[in-house]
Amino acid sequence: MRYFFTGRQLPVNAILLVESGSRGLLEGLIPSLRQTWGSDVPIDLVTCYSSLPRGFHPETTRVYRVADYRGRKGRRKLYRELARNRYSLLGIICSEEPVMTKWKWVLALRIPAKVFVVNENGDYFWLDRPHLGVIRQFVLLRSGLAGAGAVRTLARLFLFPFTLLYLLLYAATVHARRALR
Repeated sequence: MRYFFTGRQLPVNAILLVESGSRGLLEGLIPSLRQTWGSDVPIDLVTCYSSLPRGFHPETTRVYRVADYRGRKGRRKLYRELARNRYSLLGIICSEEPVMTKWKWVLALRIPAKVFVVNENGDYFWLDRPHLGVIRQFVLLRSGLAGAGAVRTLARLFLFPFTLLYLLLYAATVHARRALR
């Protein structure tokens, strides 16, 4: 993760997108990225799907399928190859879908690029210090600690040890009765 502590934006020479969510989100994001950064900036893709999303052309896009990089050696090879491409921006989708969750965060940490996060609405924000307020709201919302769900989540968290203790005591009582018979 590069440029986390600064809001500085460098010239964009290449973009890497991690398709870690709904394909429709990515397909809707491509025109926006092309409009913002220009149509001549190459956009590459890391995906787990076998086909390409709309807006990507096989002759102009480098596609990295995670299934092709199995095992520790394969992952290292992928990290080296992606780092060698010197991407300026790295986009990850965080849309409450468990698609490539570990991959997207490892790539965000390993690839020396400025990271932006795409939410389920297709909006994106920078993952850097000037946007900590937005990041905090995003994390609170995802963890259920924002809005009306916060009270419910905190109550569950508070009651969990007591519920676990009750269930353990109940199981111990049932097994003790069974052992005495």
